[in-house]
Amino acid sequence: MRKPIHLALLAVIFLMVTTNFSGCHSNPASSGNTGQVVKADDNGRKSAAPDVTFKDLDGKEVSLASLKGKVVVVNFWATWCDPCREEIPWLIEYQQKYADKGFTILGVAMDEEGKPTVQPFVETTPFNVNGHPTTMNYPIVLGNDELADKFGGLLGMPTSFVISRDGKIAKKYIGLVNREALAKDIEGLLGTGTAQGAAGNG
Repeated sequence: MRKPIHLALLAVIFLMVTTNFSGCHSNPASSGNTGQVVKADDNGRKSAAPDVTFKDLDGKEVSLASLKGKVVVVNFWATWCDPCREEIPWLIEYQQKYADKGFTILGVAMDEEGKPTVQPFVETTPFNVNGHPTTMNYPIVLGNDELADKFGGLLGMPTSFVISRDGKIAKKYIGLVNREALAKDIEGLLGTGTAQGAAGNG
């Protein structure tokens, strides 16, 4: 009689493990950990960002090529992803600090429901940015698996690509970004000063 019990127990454990790896497929927001960082390809060269065009929440086309000349962080996220929610205040802060220096975040929402779910979240969900409730202040576009595949596919969310002014992928973060490291990446590509202001305690 023990064998069926053992099989049932194994089935429960399997379900628990697969459930644990579902969802964001990245570090939980409560962990404070960050994901894998990829600096360049195996030959040490920076690869060109893909020729891809998104649609924003108003249905207008936004091509990545149109942002050439700016430093861009393409951030794949979803409203249901806890690590995504954890890093959104940092992204808001980067947009506030660096937008006038030739920088932008491009948030690619991967929610299957699309605009009906994403737009209310973007417009009404406040995030604590240095003690101030602030809604998302950077451009949001709608993504899907086909668009994500042009970036090499996603192992999970959030996934962020740091793109230089000349349209090259300088770094890729798989999972929750390292707040201080990303600020330094941005400032290094912009040629500005220290990253302490945008990467303080938090």
